[in-house]
Amino acid sequence: MLRTGIGYDSHRMVAGRPLVIGGVRVAHEQGLEGHSDADVLAHAVIDALLGAAGLGDIGEHFPDTEEAWRGADSMQLLAAIVAMVIAGGLEIVNVDCTVVMEQPRLGPYRAAIRERLAQALGVGISWVNVKASSGEGMGFVGRGEGVAALAVASLQRAS
Repeated sequence: MLRTGIGYDSHRMVAGRPLVIGGVRVAHEQGLEGHSDADVLAHAVIDALLGAAGLGDIGEHFPDTEEAWRGADSMQLLAAIVAMVIAGGLEIVNVDCTVVMEQPRLGPYRAAIRERLAQALGVGISWVNVKASSGEGMGFVGRGEGVAALAVASLQRAS
């Protein structure tokens, strides 16, 4: 039986913070605002995995009201969710995701992001796909006010 989940996240761009996407620090004059490291892509992947496993959402597991998660490395949070999914007798089939941001362009970082996600997910790089898109000048993304990410994760019973 194949189980599929969808994840979405968005964060506001702010000065004075690093820009971390999929566990990779991206060179830019602004970063993302958030309680943790605000890794919008990792958060979307976490929610996709939790959705596919029927385990709620990121806010239930890592609430932004708890100081324990302030400044947390989202790749560690992702690894914890992967361990939970595996403990539930499921395995990852694939993860496909899209980052939507106006600037900077993610092309030069895409391979490193795929590698970091594959490591955290415990799967081969061919099981992870990362795409980038812009807001075409429309909405909060198009105006450069924030970044959004979407992810789809498919799981199956472990063999």
